[in-house]
Amino acid sequence: MLNTIDIEAIKTLALEAGDAIMEIYVQDFAIEYKEDNSPLTEADLKANDIICSRLEKLYPNIPIMSEETQDAPYEIRKTWEYYWCIDPIDGTKEFIKKNGEFTVNIALIHKGTPVLGVVYAPVKEELYWAKKDEGAFKNGEKLPLKINHNPEDKLIVLTSRSHLSEETKKFIQTFDTKKIEQKAVGSSLKLCMIAAGEADIYPKLGATSEWDTAAADIILREAGKMIYQFGSTNPLIYNKEDLLNPWFIVKE
Repeated sequence: MLNTIDIEAIKTLALEAGDAIMEIYVQDFAIEYKEDNSPLTEADLKANDIICSRLEKLYPNIPIMSEETQDAPYEIRKTWEYYWCIDPIDGTKEFIKKNGEFTVNIALIHKGTPVLGVVYAPVKEELYWAKKDEGAFKNGEKLPLKINHNPEDKLIVLTSRSHLSEETKKFIQTFDTKKIEQKAVGSSLKLCMIAAGEADIYPKLGATSEWDTAAADIILREAGKMIYQFGSTNPLIYNKEDLLNPWFIVKE
């Protein structure tokens, strides 16, 4: 199945969704709130419609799970061998703040593991992608772009710009603070920055969902990095009955 997926088509789809998002981004737009009190905008829905409708035409036999259309119950989902995992805008709060730190995320999952992913940050014009066993890339350059040869001297630790938990703060305080440079960044850009070698560690001791990490997860793996479940060496698993991720750490 994976060899039938044209990643160029998925990259183009992410760019098209990004263009539609940017048309709304530069305007005044209304903000609604979902049941979990997370924000929702016209751009989320527009991007979701573009991505899902196009994927249905390109690959009609592959089911879709999106943050904005969580239709299938677990009894159905658990039978899926392959499926698309979509977050049309990861970082809606950053979109609303207009700080540019939001992304379009499209992932293909196979038996609980991401095997293809595209992440696009339209304001920054940064396009990341990866396909299993074919490497990871940022705007055409193979990842990682940088390697920290002296981690004992300096580590760049990333935190969420809008969702920094007290548990994460306390965990970072256990590091040798003399060599830590801490940066707050929005959305899946944090994971992509580590894949690129632009940062070293991202601890997330707080709530995320599978669509928040899926696309960047395969980019990390193909760049030689990994998202580890907190306190273990196990990677994240996808298409669980509970779609929330456990706490995790992103690093080499």
